[in-house]
Amino acid sequence: MLKEVVVMIKKKYGVVGHPIGHTLSPFIHKRLMELSGIDGEYGVYDVAPDELDERFKDTLSALDGFNVTIPHKQAIIHLMNSTDETAKLYGSVNTVHITRLNDREYTSKGYTTDGIGFLSALKTAGISLQGNVTIAGCGGVGRVFANTCAKEGCKLNILETAASLEAAEKFAEELNKRFGSEIASVYETACFDGESDLFINATPVGMYPNVNNCVVGDKIIEKSKAVFDAVYNPAQTLLVSKAKGMGIKALSGMTMLVYQAAAAQTIWNGSQFDNKDIEQLAEDCYKELACR
Repeated sequence: MLKEVVVMIKKKYGVVGHPIGHTLSPFIHKRLMELSGIDGEYGVYDVAPDELDERFKDTLSALDGFNVTIPHKQAIIHLMNSTDETAKLYGSVNTVHITRLNDREYTSKGYTTDGIGFLSALKTAGISLQGNVTIAGCGGVGRVFANTCAKEGCKLNILETAASLEAAEKFAEELNKRFGSEIASVYETACFDGESDLFINATPVGMYPNVNNCVVGDKIIEKSKAVFDAVYNPAQTLLVSKAKGMGIKALSGMTMLVYQAAAAQTIWNGSQFDNKDIEQLAEDCYKELACR
């Protein structure tokens, strides 16, 4: 009597960005898949902006899912068959789920888990999301932060360089219309002199290898009650280091990175994780970073 043989196919995931050599995503997702008993692999895809459409069709769409990082979080949207409500609201996608219909056909759906990761990271650090929030940058992740803060009832100061003020002002208009009040104001970074309950860096400034750069001057940091830097490499950016030196509670982006990765695994595989496992993984990521 012949026995039925069940062949388990290894799931394939990855992250796409440019440049992307610094990414910890494979380390994080390997651990998350181990914790949830998923047999899978996770690759890294360095794709230049002008190659994104082609690489999506010939490579990325063959995966079971993938994460999206700078500079593709907005550019990837037009390649999706659909997006969830949060991704539509934020105008940003950082997680894509591919559903295979047959050998040749598939559907793609875009999500953003940055908001979940952001809120979870602040809660873990004991940082309240309230009052006046100042955000440097309004790109993909900056839009997520701004919408998340607005939903929590915060007032927003959006800081941009002179060259990007027009785009920032359009985004602020969208926020004010969406939330039905004048919650968002735009300032040129060099001219801002206000106080903040929370200052957020939503730009790559300070990221390795440019570790001696800080997105704002000391006066803005001094007038902030708490600081969150989305950058996670290095483990402590110049912004975070300065804030801590001033006695200000400050958090880098590593915990957010792990929480948003866990949320991606939930989308792909329905996995659930204990907060203690997530926090331990964030600590292990810092150790992994130090060895590179």
